[in-house]
Amino acid sequence: MFNNEELRIVADTIRRAARERIAPLAAAVDASGELDDEVLSLLWDLGLMTVVFPPEHGGAGQSQGALLCTAVEEVARHCASSALMLIVQAVGSYPLVHGGRPELLARLLPRIVENRELFALLVSEPDGGSDVGSIRTKAVRDGDEYVITGAKCFASNGPVASYYTLLARTSENGRNGLSFFLVECDTPGLEVGRSEKKLGQRGSKICSVYLDGVRVPVGNLLGEENKGFQLSMKDFDMSRPAIGAQALGIAEGAFDQMVRYSRERKTFGQALCEHQMIQQIIADSATLIEASRGLVYRAADLFDRGLRNTKLASMGKLFASDAAMKITTDAIQVFGGYGYMQEYPVERMFRDAKLTQIFEGANQIQRLVVAREVLKETA
Repeated sequence: MFNNEELRIVADTIRRAARERIAPLAAAVDASGELDDEVLSLLWDLGLMTVVFPPEHGGAGQSQGALLCTAVEEVARHCASSALMLIVQAVGSYPLVHGGRPELLARLLPRIVENRELFALLVSEPDGGSDVGSIRTKAVRDGDEYVITGAKCFASNGPVASYYTLLARTSENGRNGLSFFLVECDTPGLEVGRSEKKLGQRGSKICSVYLDGVRVPVGNLLGEENKGFQLSMKDFDMSRPAIGAQALGIAEGAFDQMVRYSRERKTFGQALCEHQMIQQIIADSATLIEASRGLVYRAADLFDRGLRNTKLASMGKLFASDAAMKITTDAIQVFGGYGYMQEYPVERMFRDAKLTQIFEGANQIQRLVVAREVLKETA
C-alpha cells in the first residue's frame, strides 16, 4: 500500500495539473459538450486512464482504489466532465481486466495503452437502470461464438469508445443468468445512437447502443458464464467510492468559490462571510465535505486491501452526492442572482452534482444496499 506521504505527493501533482491545465477549459467543455483533446491527453500523460490496469500495462501496483478516488476528486474540483472520463475508463475496463482470459489481455491491453483507446460499460437498458436483474439483452451460444441482440442506454463514452464491456442474459435464471462480454466498436450489427443532450457533465458523451445479431468469439466472454452479476457488483464496489470522490470534488470546488465570494462581496456594510447565516452555511458545508471524505476513502481503503466494502461504498456514494447537491445549492444561494448566471462556475457545478445522485445506482438503491448490509451484519 502507498503511505499517506506518497499519496499526498501524487495528489499534489494531480491538483496542480488540474488547476493549471483543466480548470481554464472547464467552462468551454461545458458549453461545447466536447471534452478538450488537450485534457484527455493530459489524463493519459499522467497515467490516470490506466490506474486500474495491471502494473505491466500502466496500472498502479497498489492502492488502485485510493489513487482513482484521489485523481477523480482533484480533477472534479474544476471539471466534473473530465473526472467522469477517469471513472468511465475504470468502470468499463474492470470486467476485462478482472474477467478476461490471459490471451485476450495480452492481445488487447498493450494496444489499448499504445493507441489510448476508451471503454464504455453497457449495463443499463431502457426498461431497467438500477435493476440489473431485469436485463433483457440476450447472448446465445452458437458454436464458437455468442450472438448478442438487444439495446443499451446511458452509455457514457458510447460514441467514442473502442471497446464495450456488455452485460447480457445467457439464461433465464434472473440475476444468476447474466454474463459479461467484450464487444469491439466495429463489430457488425452494433449501432451507436445519437449523443444525448444532458443537464450537466456535458463534456462526457452519452448515447444508446443497439445490437442486432452481434457475433463475438467465445473467448470474449469475461469471467464465467452466468456469473456476470457478481462481477458487476465487484465493479460497483470500486466505482461507487470513485463517484463519491467525484461528488466530493464538485462540493469542494463549489465550497472554494462560495468562501472566496463571501469574503469579497459586501452587504449591509460588511462582508457576506461576517453574517451569521452565511457562516452557518460555510460551517455545514465544511462538515459535510469532511464527513464525505472519511466515508469515500475508508471504502477505497477496504477495496485496496481486498476486504468487503459494499456497505461503505454505498454509504460514501450516497452521502457525498447528497452533500454535493446541498453544497452546490447553497453556493448558488450565497452568490445570489449571480450564482444563477453561467458567468460563474457554481451554476455548472450545481448541474454537474445532480448526476452523482443517479448513476451507478440511484441513491434510493444505495440506501437499500446499506440497509441490506446492516441487516446481514446484525442477523
